[in-house]
Amino acid sequence: MTQNEIVNLLTGKIKLVRTERGYTQDKMADILGISKKTLVQIEKERIKASWTVIVALCALFRNSEILYNSLGGDPLDVLEVIVHEYVARPKEKTWGGHVWWKEVLSHEGCKLQQNIISQHFRILDKNDHRIYSSFDKEEAIKRLEEIKSS
Repeated sequence: MTQNEIVNLLTGKIKLVRTERGYTQDKMADILGISKKTLVQIEKERIKASWTVIVALCALFRNSEILYNSLGGDPLDVLEVIVHEYVARPKEKTWGGHVWWKEVLSHEGCKLQQNIISQHFRILDKNDHRIYSSFDKEEAIKRLEEIKSS
């Protein structure tokens, strides 16, 4: 996915997130840092939300079921992979990918999985801790090979 694809996907979800939380348009506009007029235009899909508004939406409504289901996981995780192209950081515990993930490769407990919605890849260790994420399949396979050889 690209930034533009995320903007296109989530622009149509802003109203759903707002109603999920029970906020008025005034309150939601304040939260997102835009005018009510702009929010109305976005909700009526006359204009697209900006990347900045989408990032704010994902950060401030990270636990939204609407966003989680639209992206197949934590919204900030998906945005982070998009902007940085890959993420390799300290291990983070996951649920193991039982819902939004399909297994691509595995080796001695390590798994390379692909998100069925966003299409990004991640590597989990044998305890389901995420150790790498990327949209680049070849790079993810290379990282899994490096893990196998270490």
